[in-house]
Amino acid sequence: MVILGIDPGSVITGYGVIDQQNGQTRFIECGAVRTQSGAPLPERLKRIYDGLWEIITLHRPDQAAIESTFAGKNPMSAMTLGHARGVALLAAANGGLPISEYAPREVKQAVVGIGSASKEQIQYMVRVILKLPRIPKPPDAADALAIALCHSQRLSRKV
Repeated sequence: MVILGIDPGSVITGYGVIDQQNGQTRFIECGAVRTQSGAPLPERLKRIYDGLWEIITLHRPDQAAIESTFAGKNPMSAMTLGHARGVALLAAANGGLPISEYAPREVKQAVVGIGSASKEQIQYMVRVILKLPRIPKPPDAADALAIALCHSQRLSRKV
């Protein structure tokens, strides 16, 4: 089963693609859809949608997993992030993918074993679990792989 993990952001949206077969998890690809921070929001959202759609049509994932929204202190930032999440969800839905959402603490718990894990701990464990030669860059891509790994783990528990 091919899983697309998405770490939404209005400037950088990370993605990670893994394959889970017979209890084995294999890395396929990771990266980021980048937008210009000063560009109008509709242009940035279109770029996020188009970039994720390209990944979906290339890898044809079976399922998608996305990080749920974290509401910080800045309501405007939260709204902008919500727009980015919305277009990411739309791309996955248009691809016919079942979508699961995970809270940041749940992803950290699944990948590191500690819900309060640091970014560095997550990146290290993603590299170890997927047997990668180095930590995936940018950090948003490592986060997206962590989200995909969390989903993979949850699927394994359901069986």
